[in-house]
Amino acid sequence: MNDPQLLDRVARVRAFNRLYTGVIGALDEGLVGTDYSLSEARVLYELEQQGVTELTRLRGRLGMDAGYASRLLARLESRGLLTRERSESDARRQVLRLTEAGRDAQHSLEQRTIDQIGKLLDQFTDEDQDRLLRSMRAITTLVGDEARDSTVVLRPPRPGDLGWVVQRNGAIYAQEYGWDATYEALVARIVADYAENHDPKREAAWIAELDGERAGCVFCVRGSDERTAKLRLLIVEPGARGHGLGKRLVTECLTFAKAHGYTAMELWTNSVLTAARAIYAKAGFELVASEQHHSFGQDLVGETWRLEW
Repeated sequence: MNDPQLLDRVARVRAFNRLYTGVIGALDEGLVGTDYSLSEARVLYELEQQGVTELTRLRGRLGMDAGYASRLLARLESRGLLTRERSESDARRQVLRLTEAGRDAQHSLEQRTIDQIGKLLDQFTDEDQDRLLRSMRAITTLVGDEARDSTVVLRPPRPGDLGWVVQRNGAIYAQEYGWDATYEALVARIVADYAENHDPKREAAWIAELDGERAGCVFCVRGSDERTAKLRLLIVEPGARGHGLGKRLVTECLTFAKAHGYTAMELWTNSVLTAARAIYAKAGFELVASEQHHSFGQDLVGETWRLEW
């Protein structure tokens, strides 16, 4: 028997596919008002924009079987858009090249595509365009089959980021550890105090971005005395783990503290946060105190960690 939840999710994916193919005109007889099919346009694109020339590589990129690829290339060749020849270095390999007419056709397709997508984006505000592109990036990250390098950026908070820190702390700890709203309230007080009272010469915060998306944060604030800094509110989004963000955030925090006159750093955490504790230990922090407590709806063991230099 099919799982009802799975069937619902399949239906939603199919509905999105129908919507988007209609938006981009993929079901039209010709792509972007031309007489080229989507497959033909992709071949011209790969040959011109991506520099793909070997038949086997082209088939791999487009997921085409040998028979379909042969028929498609024959059509483009008969229209004078490309040539096929044997590789000089390996006669078993076939090399493809666009003709001048083929390059003209690709340039025309490229400009028509830019115009079409530009017209689509013009319907939305800048904010909605950003939302659309973030959603597309999320889909690409989840279902893309090509490995790509991720870009990590650490930056100061911008307007809206502090609210995100509160919301994501509350959501992540509720989901992963069952903590209740009192933890989110604590985070809100810490963030509000930072926003209203922090000394930029002695305190700082960082937002980590992964491929342009907010993916983590950390705060460096005054500790129990003038020589001690305090690390607070380290989080990394579940989907961004494995990229070393936690380590980079802690390192950034330590670098700031050392450059601004501190000689030690402390932090408070709980024993259940094993991944964070491992990051602290690798950075050189040592566990100096622990105590049982009941907070955030859970029985916990709180821990104080300290690093001196």
